Amino acid sequence: MIIVLDTNVLVAGLLSPFGLPGRILDLVLSGELKLAYDDRVLAEYRDVLTRAKFNFDSAPIADLLAYIETEGQHVIAAPSNIKLPDMDGLPFLEVAHTAQADMLVTGNTRHYPAQSCHGVAVLTPSEFLAQWQASHS
Repeated sequence: MIIVLDTNVLVAGLLSPFGLPGRILDLVLSGELKLAYDDRVLAEYRDVLTRAKFNFDSAPIADLLAYIETEGQHVIAAPSNIKLPDMDGLPFLEVAHTAQADMLVTGNTRHYPAQSCHGVAVLTPSEFLAQWQASHS
């Protein structure tokens, strides 16, 4: 299954590894899920994860980013004219479209109104895990 993971879910997964976002990150790292990304998404991951306020150890973060680059699905996302309430989310939606991802997982679903997503399923971590568990039981 290919997903696009919003940065807020990635950060939450690292801050709370036993929470729902942490479980999603575990699925990514175990190879059960493949992350789709482009250069903009990877740059945002790198920028946010190396911020001093999070105090993440740099070596594991470098390993995580290398894993995403190696094992993820890199795409060159097609630009779109989609308007979102928070345009910072546009790269994630464009990647989801281009990669034909199964879904985009975010903690900010209100930033992705259904009428703007043109068929991309946008789920919270809780919704995603409920779907995942239902399809794997």
